[in-house]
Amino acid sequence: MKPEIHCLADTRDSLGEGCLWDAVTQSLWWLDIARPSRIHSFNPATLEKQVWNSSVLLTAITRWRDGGFLVAGEDGLYSFDVASGAVSPFAKLPSNFPANRFNDAACDIWGRLWAGTMMQNIGPAGEDLNITADEGKLFRIEADGTSATMLENIGVSNGPCWSPDGKIFYFSDSRKQIIYAFDFDDKEGRISNQRIFNDTKDHGYPDGATVDAEGFVWSARWEGSCVLRIDPKGRISSIVPMPATRPTCICFGGPNSTTAYVTSSRAHVDAASLLRYPQQGGVFAFEPGVTGQLKNEFSG
Repeated sequence: MKPEIHCLADTRDSLGEGCLWDAVTQSLWWLDIARPSRIHSFNPATLEKQVWNSSVLLTAITRWRDGGFLVAGEDGLYSFDVASGAVSPFAKLPSNFPANRFNDAACDIWGRLWAGTMMQNIGPAGEDLNITADEGKLFRIEADGTSATMLENIGVSNGPCWSPDGKIFYFSDSRKQIIYAFDFDDKEGRISNQRIFNDTKDHGYPDGATVDAEGFVWSARWEGSCVLRIDPKGRISSIVPMPATRPTCICFGGPNSTTAYVTSSRAHVDAASLLRYPQQGGVFAFEPGVTGQLKNEFSG
């Protein structure tokens, strides 16, 4: 039986991304990456909505362990102050900016941020730019803003997440249509034994991802109109159809971490697709029947 999908927020985002459940405020946070970027928050219990605009192109969001938020931007990391809406520089990373930009990011159990880059594909007016090379990198960022390069030659960095025991790290290269698995040394913050976890070409491109309490990977599928649940051996366990051509990210949240939230994109989607799925660019929610894991916070 397929879960019932409902549109939580019909925000018509050009490129909705980076959904995050904040247990402190019991609110869902996410971004609209397209220029000018927007930071959204929505409390499902009170229906309170807030939106902040940013002149910086923002691509990922995580919560500081001591309060507030850290966001990845096109050229570095920034702190976000909810009260003022200010986005302030935190760390610039050694990479080929502005030809590249940050994309997805997530924190490990020790609070280190794992943030990936990709060739810049969003122009000054929001137009699509072609990705012509695998120039992306995966960085590990410490509390003081220092960084180390953990992986190179990435097409489109996406979906960093961990198994429930923290021993396996998952990471997607959307351009190659591959989800990789690595052995993860949580104390040292090291990855090793890179291998293909899932490389299906039948369900679009792997985008944002998360892992449930049973160790199954949930992968939002760009151009696949679905979310996949993949077992720990890399086999597709179930397919959840979504009312959007381009689901972009998935996270678990709600009071008991039993609700799945999915962001989506409507930028450059053709008229027939918009007619079929008019709420593309919104945030969707469903009850998957399993408990999820909340995202870790940044230790800074």
